This record gives sequence, structure tokens and C-alpha cells, in this order.
Amino acid sequence: MAEDGTRPPDLPVVWRPRRTRIVAYALAGTIMLGMVVLAVVVAPEFTLIDRFLLVACGAVVAWLLHMFARCRVVADEQGLTVVNAFRTRRLEWPEVLGVTMNEGDPWPTLDLSDGTSLSAMGINGAEKARAARHLAQLRTLIARKAEAPDR
Repeated sequence: MAEDGTRPPDLPVVWRPRRTRIVAYALAGTIMLGMVVLAVVVAPEFTLIDRFLLVACGAVVAWLLHMFARCRVVADEQGLTVVNAFRTRRLEWPEVLGVTMNEGDPWPTLDLSDGTSLSAMGINGAEKARAARHLAQLRTLIARKAEAPDR
């Protein structure tokens, strides 16, 4: 157990926001359904191309919502995989120095050994209790795994 009493999770572990996924996929489905219905029952002056473009516009919006819903952080024995909306990054444990998330932050930030930082959108600050639990588990894993082995 860590100093704060948090037990490290069994690996591999996946952290992903629950509410974000539910809202994004429900909204994507509603938009797609609405665009298809609109394309089918729209006024006769709309051409086939116009109707296709309505459905294509809905598909683009649904794809964007999917990209935000797919965010996650995966921890395994070798390191972390951070899947954000438009970028996936694989990190070895020694590359991760720490994680910070202040009150009101939308998601935590990983501090990396190369001096940069990386947002981890897979832990959503809006889900306060769940985010705090996931953040504590991640901190425990970083403390245990990220330290370079003694030589």
C-alpha cells in the first residue's frame, strides 16, 4: 500500500471517463438519427447530394464525439498508454515523474522526464470522486513503478 493507504490496482488497468462516454455516444447517435431523418423527410427541393451532405455532416460530428469518448489511460507492467482525443502516446514508467491535478482542472497532467507534460484526458475531473480514486491509483503506480531501478 502507498503512504496514503491506496492499494495499487492490479495490472493492466484502464481508466476512462464514464459520463463523457455516455454523453458523447448518446449525442452522436441522436445527431446521426436526426440527420438521417432530416435527409429522408426534408423538402423536395433538396437534391440527393444535399441529403448526402446532411448525413455526412452528422457523421463528421459523430466521429468528433467518438474521438473524445475514446480517451483513456492504460497502465501495464511496462508503462502507460495515454489515449487522448487525437493523439496516443506510449510512456515507459521511468519517463513519468509525477501527476498533478488541481481543483477545477478538467484532467490530470503527467510530468515527464524530458521536461514536458502530457494531459491525461482519460481521467475526467468532472467525475470528482471517481477522478480522485483513479488519480490516487495512478499516483500509487507512479511511485512504485516509475522510479529507476537501483544499480
